[in-house]
Amino acid sequence: MDSIKIFVETGKKKVFVGAIDWPGWSRGARDETSALQMLLDYAPRYAQVLTSQAIEFQLPAELSDFFVVERHVGNVTTDFGAPAIELDADQAPMDQPAFERSRKILEGCWESFDLAMGAAAGKELRKGPRGGGRDVDKIVDHVIEADRSYLSRLAWKYKRDASLTQVEELGRSRQAILNALEVAVTEGLPENGPRGGAIWHPPYFIRRVAWHVLDHAWEIEDRIV
Repeated sequence: MDSIKIFVETGKKKVFVGAIDWPGWSRGARDETSALQMLLDYAPRYAQVLTSQAIEFQLPAELSDFFVVERHVGNVTTDFGAPAIELDADQAPMDQPAFERSRKILEGCWESFDLAMGAAAGKELRKGPRGGGRDVDKIVDHVIEADRSYLSRLAWKYKRDASLTQVEELGRSRQAILNALEVAVTEGLPENGPRGGAIWHPPYFIRRVAWHVLDHAWEIEDRIV
């Protein structure tokens, strides 16, 4: 198989690796070798994400199928537990075919999250070693809040509607993301976001949103009692 292009983001306490051409397929661990092994281990789960989108994906068989093409120094966000560095590959303009492919992958990640929510309905989530961990409603609310915050990185203003249910708000925030991305890809972005905040290039924005929602989808699946 063709080598899968990988990025490595190394913080002081954590290392993230991910497939540059496959948004959402990213894993973190204490060191690079462990992170790459985890990425390989999660490949079958990621393949399931793509099933409904009819996107061809060849499972890697071993670590040698990965080819590291970018290395970056992480920051406090990396150590906190999120891939935080834009790649060199993210700087190139995103054309419409690339956007459509990434949009389908993002929608596959959203569908996986919805399926995890459905599987957890009426069930308890296993607590952590110290009894911690959000329940499903709190995870959903966290994802909505994160997406609301992320949207500002595309210079997009988004305010929650208190009259909506969680599921309705989730759908509304996703539509806002698609609208904001469409504008960003077709019309471009300003140098700074609202109040001078940082702007994210669309490829990184999609990778970050896809990773976040998929990470919580897998969390829910793994914690169902």
